Amino acid sequence: MVIPREDLLNITMNLTEQEKIYLGGFVDGDGCINAQIVRRKDYLLKFQIRVTVSFYQKTKRHWFIKWVHKKLKYGSIRKRNDGMSEYNIVGNHAVKKVVNELQPYIRIKQPQVRLVLEIIEKLPEAKDPLTFVALCERVDLFERLNDSKKRVITSETVRSELGID
Repeated sequence: MVIPREDLLNITMNLTEQEKIYLGGFVDGDGCINAQIVRRKDYLLKFQIRVTVSFYQKTKRHWFIKWVHKKLKYGSIRKRNDGMSEYNIVGNHAVKKVVNELQPYIRIKQPQVRLVLEIIEKLPEAKDPLTFVALCERVDLFERLNDSKKRVITSETVRSELGID
């Protein structure tokens, strides 16, 4: 089910304190907070900064991923071909809302929490190429924080394709 954009603003999670603590620990253990640069031909600057919160669990415990989705209300779940289930929350508003809710209970991934919130906050100002590339440089920090192996598009890619020296 796709939730209309205007309705995303009105979603309330109604999590108990215990659920927040548990989900904060789940993010630390089997979750990921990330920002990445993706190509977008329909965008003026040809790239988009995409923010995501993801949860992973073996598909035999898919019911658990469904429970987390029911609690957080944003995003989508899928069963992967490798025996894992994945729950992804994508987009500035949804990620900001979920991360703000769980931030006090996330311990290990606090650097990712702070960085993703900073990027979300600065995104509306990143309309010109120089400001956008500077924000892409902040996105590059996720490569080290998350031990990324597949990251292909970096701030250097954006800089080069936008013709910025």
